[in-house]
Amino acid sequence: MSTNKIIRVYGIPNCDTVKKARTWLTAQGLAYEFHDFKKQGVPADKLPAWIQAVGWEKLTNRQGTTWRKLDPTIQASVVDAPSAAKVLQEHASVIKRPVVEWSNDQITVGFNSETWQALIN
Repeated sequence: MSTNKIIRVYGIPNCDTVKKARTWLTAQGLAYEFHDFKKQGVPADKLPAWIQAVGWEKLTNRQGTTWRKLDPTIQASVVDAPSAAKVLQEHASVIKRPVVEWSNDQITVGFNSETWQALIN
């Protein structure tokens, strides 16, 4: 495990789950960088690694408002990793948040304090 790698949090600042996650990291005294999908977009070079780490199904938030507002033909087109990557790249709000790249190279999606506590110990 590299000690000089920083935790990177990807998401949207006004997302409640992202807010909880950032508050938790700060409370643990952990330094992190925040990548705002709205301002900075989805890093295309990161999507394949995220999909490989957690699976395109988990990364695709089919419960959210953005997904429900997508054209049904776009929703129906998401059937595998390449098709999911295309939609996630174009519609950042469909990505389940936050995506976290931990200093030990693990990648998680969503916020779960028990899982995160285990990762930092």
